[in-house]
Amino acid sequence: MTKDNRKVALITGANKSIGFEVARQLGEQGIHVLIGARDEGRGKAAVEQLTSQNILATYLSLDVTDGTSIKKAAAQISKEFGKLDILVNNAGISGGNIRTPPSQTDIDVVRQVYETNVFGVTSVTIAMIPLLRLADQARIVNVSSSLGSLNMALDPNDMFYGINSLQYQSSKAALNAITIEFAKELEGEGIKVNAACPGFVDTDFNGHRGTKSAKQAATIIVKLSTLGADGPTASFRDEDGELPW
Repeated sequence: MTKDNRKVALITGANKSIGFEVARQLGEQGIHVLIGARDEGRGKAAVEQLTSQNILATYLSLDVTDGTSIKKAAAQISKEFGKLDILVNNAGISGGNIRTPPSQTDIDVVRQVYETNVFGVTSVTIAMIPLLRLADQARIVNVSSSLGSLNMALDPNDMFYGINSLQYQSSKAALNAITIEFAKELEGEGIKVNAACPGFVDTDFNGHRGTKSAKQAATIIVKLSTLGADGPTASFRDEDGELPW
């Protein structure tokens, strides 16, 4: 168990892009960041990079689609830290071309996307709740997308109205619903659960077509991860404010 009283944050899919930047920004606030990643080499490389910036970081082997991996990760956190203050469910996949019409969607791709974006988030959150309950004012942030907003999907004036991706958009809509349900359960315990939309980010996720930097995208996630007692719960937000479900 850690000998100091600093906060501990787990970020899934944290070896690159938005997840890495979230870890960096949280680390800069003196929080011990756990780099959750499937690939040990990439995960440890991320830790080395953060350590070189005087950030306290630890690699945590974690495959969000593997129940055994999740249990081992929770056990390791319990043994080494005794609690978890922040959980950022960042790991996610698109399932390939998000412009594929729903009628042409491969159902196996839908299952694959849900394993990470829906079941993975749910499984990790359930496993980490006992550790979050041991922290003072724990926070959970689910990295969602405006593409998961049912209201925005029906708005012809929305910039992404033309995208009609069954696997990705429905998985993020499900994630938003999951956010609400956990928030309702945990509100009485002072644990806040929110969904964050990082925006259209320049990453390999979208072939680097995005207009935002990972640094800018991470800010809303970090903000929701470090909310005070008067902050919101069961909300869906981007850097400009609240988004419609």
